[in-house]
Amino acid sequence: MFLKRTRSSKTGRTSLSMVQSYYDKVKRCSRTRTLETFGYVDELQKKYDDPEAHFRAVVEEYKNLEKQEEPAHIVKVDKNKLMDLNTNSRKNFGYVIILKLFYELGLDRFLQNQRHRNTKIEYPTHVIMKMLVISRILDPGSKKRAFEEMGKYFDFERENAFELVDVYRSLSHFATLEKGIQLLIHDKIKKNYGRNLDLIYYDVTNYYFEIDKEDKLRKKGICKAGTRNPIVQLGLSMDAEGLPISYEVFPGNESEKLHLRPTIFELRDKYADSRIIAVADSAQNTGNNIYYLDSGKQGYVFSQSIKAAGEEFKNYVTDENGYAWSGTDYKRKSRVFRREIQVDFERKDGALYKKKVLVDQRQIVFYSEKYALRTRAKREATILKAQKIAANPAAYTKATSYGALKYVKNVEVDTKSGEVKASKGTPMLDFDAIQEEEKYDGYYAIVTNLFDEGKNKGKYSDGQIIDMYRGLWRIEDSFRVTKSDLEARPAHLSREERIRAHFLICYISLVIVRLIQKKTDYAHSPAALIETMNRISCSHEGENLYLFDYRNTVVDDLANAFDLELRRLRLSRAEIKNILASVKKV
Repeated sequence: MFLKRTRSSKTGRTSLSMVQSYYDKVKRCSRTRTLETFGYVDELQKKYDDPEAHFRAVVEEYKNLEKQEEPAHIVKVDKNKLMDLNTNSRKNFGYVIILKLFYELGLDRFLQNQRHRNTKIEYPTHVIMKMLVISRILDPGSKKRAFEEMGKYFDFERENAFELVDVYRSLSHFATLEKGIQLLIHDKIKKNYGRNLDLIYYDVTNYYFEIDKEDKLRKKGICKAGTRNPIVQLGLSMDAEGLPISYEVFPGNESEKLHLRPTIFELRDKYADSRIIAVADSAQNTGNNIYYLDSGKQGYVFSQSIKAAGEEFKNYVTDENGYAWSGTDYKRKSRVFRREIQVDFERKDGALYKKKVLVDQRQIVFYSEKYALRTRAKREATILKAQKIAANPAAYTKATSYGALKYVKNVEVDTKSGEVKASKGTPMLDFDAIQEEEKYDGYYAIVTNLFDEGKNKGKYSDGQIIDMYRGLWRIEDSFRVTKSDLEARPAHLSREERIRAHFLICYISLVIVRLIQKKTDYAHSPAALIETMNRISCSHEGENLYLFDYRNTVVDDLANAFDLELRRLRLSRAEIKNILASVKKV
């Protein structure tokens, strides 16, 4: 084991690392392996007067520790000794799991290469990103808090010096790497785990900002959290296993309907090798999406709003003819129907015009008694709210009505304030609207351009299409994880590039959490995994020994999945350092 100096022929910079000699039995020769990289001399000089002397001593310490390794280790302690003031020796070690996937995804090397080849940045952006991702998963908060508390992770990159201002500066740099990092992660997942992009789920959510004034990115729109604050929107695409593929951030006032097609065609051109089937909810069920996906030889599976459909389709849904029952509480039927849709076309001068187009579409309808009962129960609660609004409209706004206004007649909403007020006549329940809605309780509809015929016979049955659509819950769950477990909202950044960097960090964190789930066979929820990684910690017991104090079945599953020693009661400092060094080897 010795200290090695390496000079880069490209940059002229010299780095220091600890290496070890060993005999390669396969190649029958002596070789060396890097145990730990300390950093570049010019950066280390900011922290140490003589970096080489310092790290030579560190290497000697490791050599001595290795000699001391014995199964039985006696530690002499003074049981009456007081702790030093402000002592907090407990360190998190569960972050090593996140670190291993960070390296496996190639992010460390990618960030170092981008920094050295394309910028004059002096601070270690790869370490800053690691810090921000680890903090986002294990203890989400502000960037300032992540910087201030990085010392709680055992020996986290302790030799790389950077300041808080460098953390904020790095966000602008990270924003320029959005597309490159997404493609890198996809390539690594495809290589390491395999990935099928025949089926892609797509959905949009939004994130609010606690500000009043809009800017270029943060615009007022329909916020899914119910606030009137400016928002940004995020479109996420995901594979059938629930692993994210890509994302896009766009202004809060833009229609989400405009972003599905560009996303699918970009994925087809840059990611996929064949036809893609896009699965999305009714918000994406537009004439433009149907026509251009179909004409572009791509598939789609969309839900169809029955209440918003034409009379012909409503009659088809409620007509008992054609339904096949399964038991007494479930039935379904389907048909191929030539449907008329409105499509936007572009003239040579760039102007748009609408044209009616006929398309062949497969329509699947099913009824579930459980779904009907759930819908009725939900409506009853909404009707109670509607009764209160009818009795006192001025006490409510559009936001606080929670959808109950559709059951109230003779009220209107102030477009500026959102306040509800009486219009012509006396406010009262709209029983006609309630009865019309009740007719469709329990029914659900899906439309697609996938036909169960020809070479696809047996590939796209009604049941298989329904199962495809039901997979959309995974993307909704990813939004929940991002907003709840990773606390992506509310965001407290103001510059557009820093906001984009924030969502990039959240995206990387989501990918890593999903990969941890995958490697542990989806046996545990993200919340359970995050809690366990937070609790895998150790305290300095004496000399070079550290005492670990938490183990459960989740720890065992993580240890087995990542081939890490996380179950022993005690580890020496050298053993811990060796584990940290091992996760960097990919």
